[in-house]
Amino acid sequence: MERDRWPVPEQGLVMTHFLTVHDVVRAREFYAAVLGGDVVLEENPCIVKVANSWIIMNPGGGPTPDKPGITLQPPERTGTVSAFMNVRVADIAAFYAQAREKGAEFLTEPIDRKAEIRCYMRDPDGYLIEVGQATGMLEGIFADPSAGSGD
Repeated sequence: MERDRWPVPEQGLVMTHFLTVHDVVRAREFYAAVLGGDVVLEENPCIVKVANSWIIMNPGGGPTPDKPGITLQPPERTGTVSAFMNVRVADIAAFYAQAREKGAEFLTEPIDRKAEIRCYMRDPDGYLIEVGQATGMLEGIFADPSAGSGD
């Protein structure tokens, strides 16, 4: 077994991200194609290694003994989210073009925010993913705070 392919730390901890999805195959294909992930396990649960992290995906379901009273379900397609993934890229223009060619749906084109150039896309289940490239922050230039947004 290639230990570095799996989210199994030799010491300390490893951070992964779990997504409840409608269709494991569709989600797996998105993270493999658009983000260049390596499929470690196809299902039950699906595990895709993306860069230096892992995304774990499974369909929703009801409570289990280790999470009593908790039901997992994919997000509703609304304008409200409580969390999102943040992906950092070396060349946002190239990533944006390649991801669009592979079917990724972006909310806007990349926008220069002084500290970084960024845009957002959604995965097939509606999860929001920020894609950004550090620019000004490398020179000590940071974005102006948005009024009332906490951004």
